[in-house]
This record gives sequence, C-alpha cells and structure tokens, in this order.
Amino acid sequence: MAYHRSTGRIAVIAAAVFLLIILLANELLGKDKIEVQQGRMEIVFDTPLVNSWESGTLPVGNGSIGANVYGGIDAEYLTLNEKTLWTGGPDCDPEDASYYWNVNKESADKLPAIRALLEAGDVEGAYAMLAEHFQGLARYPFRGETPNRFGTYTTAGRLRVETGINPEGATGYRRILSLDSALVRVSFAQDGVSYKRESFVSYPANVLAMKFSADKEGMQNLKISLENNPIADGSFRQSENGDGIAWNGVLQDNGMRYTIRISVVAEGASPSVDDEGIKVEGADNVTLFVTADTDYKVNYDPDFNDPKAYVGVNPDETTAEWMDAALAKGFDNLLAEHYEDYDSLFGRVKVKLGESAESSLSTAKRLQNYRSGSSDNALEELFFQYGRYLLISSSREGNMPANLQGIWTEGVKSPWNADYHNNINIQMNYWASYPTNLAECAKPLNDFIRSLEKPGEHVAKSYFNARGWTASISANIFGFASPLADPTMYWNYIPTAGPWLATHLWEYYSFTLDEDFLRETGYPLLKSSAQFTVDHLYRKPDGTLTASPSTSPEHGKVDEGATFCHAVVRDLLGDAIKASVALGVDEKDREEWKQALNDLAPYQIGRYGQLMEWSKDIDDPEDTHRHLNHLYGLHPGSTITPEDTPELAEAAKVVLNHRGDRATGWSMGWKINQWARLHDGDRAYLLYGNLLKFGTLDNLWSTHPPFQIDGNFGGTAGVTEMLLQSHAGTINLLPALPSAWSEGKVSGLCARGNFEVAMEWADGTLTRAIITSKSGGTCTVSHKGASVDLDTRAGKSYTLDFKNGEFRN
Repeated sequence: MAYHRSTGRIAVIAAAVFLLIILLANELLGKDKIEVQQGRMEIVFDTPLVNSWESGTLPVGNGSIGANVYGGIDAEYLTLNEKTLWTGGPDCDPEDASYYWNVNKESADKLPAIRALLEAGDVEGAYAMLAEHFQGLARYPFRGETPNRFGTYTTAGRLRVETGINPEGATGYRRILSLDSALVRVSFAQDGVSYKRESFVSYPANVLAMKFSADKEGMQNLKISLENNPIADGSFRQSENGDGIAWNGVLQDNGMRYTIRISVVAEGASPSVDDEGIKVEGADNVTLFVTADTDYKVNYDPDFNDPKAYVGVNPDETTAEWMDAALAKGFDNLLAEHYEDYDSLFGRVKVKLGESAESSLSTAKRLQNYRSGSSDNALEELFFQYGRYLLISSSREGNMPANLQGIWTEGVKSPWNADYHNNINIQMNYWASYPTNLAECAKPLNDFIRSLEKPGEHVAKSYFNARGWTASISANIFGFASPLADPTMYWNYIPTAGPWLATHLWEYYSFTLDEDFLRETGYPLLKSSAQFTVDHLYRKPDGTLTASPSTSPEHGKVDEGATFCHAVVRDLLGDAIKASVALGVDEKDREEWKQALNDLAPYQIGRYGQLMEWSKDIDDPEDTHRHLNHLYGLHPGSTITPEDTPELAEAAKVVLNHRGDRATGWSMGWKINQWARLHDGDRAYLLYGNLLKFGTLDNLWSTHPPFQIDGNFGGTAGVTEMLLQSHAGTINLLPALPSAWSEGKVSGLCARGNFEVAMEWADGTLTRAIITSKSGGTCTVSHKGASVDLDTRAGKSYTLDFKNGEFRN
C-alpha cells in the first residue's frame, strides 16, 4: 500500500503506539485471543519429476481451471484442466436426446414381486429380477457403448515450455507448493545463473499465471506449445492482439466447444507467434497467462428433448475477456489479488498439533521417515491443511463441485471417469468444508444437487412410482441420475443416494443459519427428497417400514432392509422435520415424516455384538471390506452416539475392529471420523497415521489406488472431528484428542449454530476456548464431562478457561 512520505513516519509511530495499547489491553484482559503460529505450510520436492504425474506433480487450481506443475529443468510441463470439459451427455446422440433421461422402461410395477421374493427368503430370485428391471440404459465408458452417453471428465491438454537449459549439473533444485499462498515455485542454479518460476491460478481473474525469471538479464529462451486432447478436433490461431495463441477445440463425441488461450509478456524481447506456438529469445523475464472455458452452462430445468440443453456459453468470448483483463493487470497485481482472495479462505484456520517443528527435508523423505516410525506432527498439520487447500482449489462458487480427482486429471479418460460418485465419494469431499470454515466452497455442491432435481424426478417416478427426486450411484455434469446399464446391482442400485446428497443441504444451513438459503433452495429440495423417501419405503405385514429392496453399497447383494438405507432415511427425514420447524411450514408433511421414522425398522445388534449390516444376522467378522455403509448413523450421520445410544456405539466399535485399520485411502479417511465419533482419539490417530503411511503419495495426494481425492478430504475432516464435534447437540471440545497431540492450539474451526471456535490445550486437557457467535443464540459447550451454557449475541466472543475440571468464564 502506497502512502505519502510526509505522513508515513507519523502513521508508523501511531501504529506502534496503537499496537502497544492493544498488547497491554490483551495482557490485562487475560489474552482472550488465541494466536497460533502456523509452521511452514509447504510441499517440497528437491528433484525434478522422477516418478508419475499422479505422485510427483504439484496441483494448482481455482475451481474452474486446474493445472499440475512438473518442474522440469530443460522443459516445463503443465497438465491443463477445465472443470466442465466432459465427453458424453445428451448431445452425443442428438437424434435421440430424450433417450438420455428416459431412464428405462417403466419398472416400478416390478417392485411388489421383488419385495414378495424377499419376504419369501428368495434373495437370489429378487436379485435377478432387480438386475433385469432396475438397470439404466447408459453404460459406463469402460463397459463399452457407442455413443458413450455417460461420458468422462477429460483433459484440456498439456502446456509444454522448452527452456533450452541443460539439466546436467544443475544445483539447488527446489519445487515447492506453498499452501499459505497457493503458489508453486521452482528454483535451481545452472552455470552461475539462478532461475525461478512462479505459478498460480487466480479465482478472481480466472487465469493461470506463470512467471519465468533469472538473476541475470537475457536468460529466457522459451518455446511454448500446447499438446491438445487427442479426442478433440480443432485448430490453433494467433490471438487477436498478436501476443499468443488460441486453441478452438471441439470434442468428437458430443461436439462440446472449448477454447484455451495462451498469452506471453516478455521483458527485453519480442515474442514470435506461429501455428506451432510461441517463441521468446533473450528475454529477461517471461510471464505466461493461460485461460480456458467450454460452452457448457448449468441447467436446473432442462428440456429433456433438447440435445443442447446444457449448451449456452461462448468460450471464445469469455476467454478473450478474461485474458484482456489479466494482461491489463500484469503478474504482480494478479498475484496480489489472488493472494488476498485465497488467504481470505485459507487463513481462517490455523493449527498446531503436538510438538511440531519445521523441516528442511523433502516431503517424500518426510513421508519415508514417517512410515519408518518417526514422529512428525508438522507433517500431520500439513496434510490437514492440504485438504483445505485442495478444496479451495477445486471447488469455488460458479462451477461444478470437486469430482473424484478434485479438478485434476491427465488422461483422455479419467479413473472412474472422475465422476460424481454418490455412494460416499462426493459426500466425503465436503465433510470438512463446514467445520474448517469453508462453507463458501460447498456452494458448488448445493448447486449440483439442484441440478439433479429435475432428472431425479424421472428416476423417482420410473423406478419407484414415487414423488420427489433421487439419484443413483454415478452422476455427471449433464444431470445423469439413473442407475447405469449394468446387472451388478450391489453397486449399481442405491435409491438413497439422492437423500444422502440432500442431507448436505441441511448441513449447510446448520453451520451457516442462512435462512434465505433454507427457504429458497435447501428446504424445497429436502422436502422433495423426503417425499421420495417415504414413498419408496415398503410397509411389511407387521407394519414395519423398510427400504425394500435395498443394498449396502458395493458390498453384498440385495436385502429387504439394509441398515445403511435406514440410517440415511433417519437423517434425511430428521433434517426435513427440523427444516420445516425452522421455517414454520408444512406441519402435515412433518407429521407424515415423523410417523415414518416411528415405524422404520430399528438398528439391530448381531450375534457378534456387531451393528448388523443387513436385516439378517449374516455378518462375517473376517470381512475387511473397505465400505462401512452400515455405520452411516455413527458418521456422517448423527443417530448413533456414545452419549445417547451407548449400546449401538459399542456395536459400531465391534464392526470397526472387524474391518481393521488398513484399507484404501478414502476408507481409512472414513474410519478416522468414525473412531473420533466414538471418542477414541488414539485409534483415530492410528488410522490417520495409516492414511499417511499407506494411502498417501509423495505429493500428499491420497490414493485408492489410483489417486482419488476424497481420502485427502476425509483425513482433514477426521482431524477436525478429533478436535471439535457439534452433531450431538453440544459444542464438544477435544472429544477425541490423541495422546500424540497432548499440547496444541487451533483457531477458526466452526460448529453448528454458526459458532467459531479457538482452543488451546496442555497435558491432554483444554486450558482455554474462545467461542465466537456469528448469529447469536444459545449453545452448550462441553469438555471431559463438564459443560457450560452460553446465551450469546451475534458478533460477540466468549472466553472460557478450563481449570480443575470446570469451565470458568
């Protein structure tokens, strides 16, 4: 910030005096602000990329544009992504667009026969009939179908920058992703010259910026080119102002149009541009600007006979506008703007866990040491904050939510299509959003759920003759909501996927208390989902309501009342009831939902003392399957708690012991949260360590394998659950604190009711907490059996000291 010389000295003196007054006031008032000094938040490589894109690149993104920095010396590569670049969809078969949503022949009339078979104990017969009649029509790409209606998230190409620098003899190499600034730096020395590159993706400007610099003039000799997606047609042309190139592409299967623009600003030289790319010779510093867009538009009310239902943006125009604005601002101004925007989100939460210390080692070496048993609390902090970084970078308002790989993919076809997996994966992506103070980053999920309502009504009617809407196992950006064309129904059939998604709408409200959102968006979708939920339940001869037929996703076959489905029903109907009360509407519907909950089949404890997964006691204690669907009520749901349902909590613990402490990355992430909900901090910490040791790659991406980002988000959420829980009606401080973190501090975490929490602790016990109320209202704060009630006012903070087992305020 600039200021006049004549007033600068006075301003500095005044600021110093003011700071001294503040410090003295804080001392006198008991220092009721907890400051957490964050350690160095960096992911570090000390060599150029020596392994795969998946484990060795560094990701940057802004929710729309994603890139991975390779960091080569003789050539720099960046994989490029645009969140809406998808194959498939209704436009891949324009002569029969309605086929895309005409999910199947009418199948709801088959439900009575399937239910009768289950009543008679003929599970195999019920499964066969379900497989015949409850498939969809669009196949997953790996099953083979032309045209491929479901589609896949695909790469936008790869940027190549040849530097002309000989990698032999280069020294001092460092490639660093700073989580504090969302900036990647590459640095090294060669022949007495120090080289540096800086890369970031700006959300306000919607551009990727990369600056090449050196400590001597005239050292930048670059050849810049774009390797386009091989399943796209298109052409390069010189950009309008002559400083770069534009690629106008069209995906071959669905005709999706997209544009990538690359512009260059060279100091001390003039770039030359042709169809092969951009060349710069003898420049002092060179800055690249890259932006991209597609012709995709979000459609909440599509015409299902219109193959262009999701088309409506001119990417050539939008990218030109963004590029012109970026060039006018320049690198330094864009970086300042980017940092201000990013830090407004990332900087809200700071954490210190245990005896953490900074390390100069590469992250890969730190992981190696950690796997060998070395303690590294700072690495644990880094992984926690990395989840927040990844969410900010892959989920910002105005675009689609984070997919199975966030926003980053390198291939024409992504693993599992990098789709929206609705049987835990997209949900897990957002578990940490609210408690780690990133509610804004969850808005794309809310919008995604809105986009499923209309197609989901077709699914509800065609398969269940039900009101409302639902979704199935996999969704894409084109409103796909039905089951896929596959007879393996234990993963393909999941009628409660829609209700599970809908619970996130109440979560958004419960943390933010945004009544406008609840009234205009959240509650209408919750109500519609509740209508589907009660209609799809089956009343058995004894009067009990069950989800028949149902599955425990990706595990087992078919059941007349899988515990997972019932747990989701409990949460969804409970949320709809609370929402209707909050708005004072729909008393008649509310009574219907309450009656359904009253009649729903209860949780059951089996012969091993386990929470039963199915309606029959057939669980195998040797089963170590990755999915823990029947523990949904423990987490992410809230109908099983140690405080209110201790027997069920113990039964959940039996299941977790049976399933073990090793699994895929995301599964270990889920288990961290579940053990934390059982208030077993040391077991949760064991799983957190296992996630880092066995489910994390050198760049700290989580792996299934392959790379799947939900493990990162699940791990971050798990740490939060160890430090703070608010699902059971109180703000429970340090409910599952592991002994490894016996001392620490955290600030900026959030609790339901729109409260923000800061804490410090020593010897495993809370010493001080500060509760900031953003909306006012009452809350109960608890720790180790002690509790205190607060009647708060909006905007006020309340300091609580904890001494001799009691709160003092």
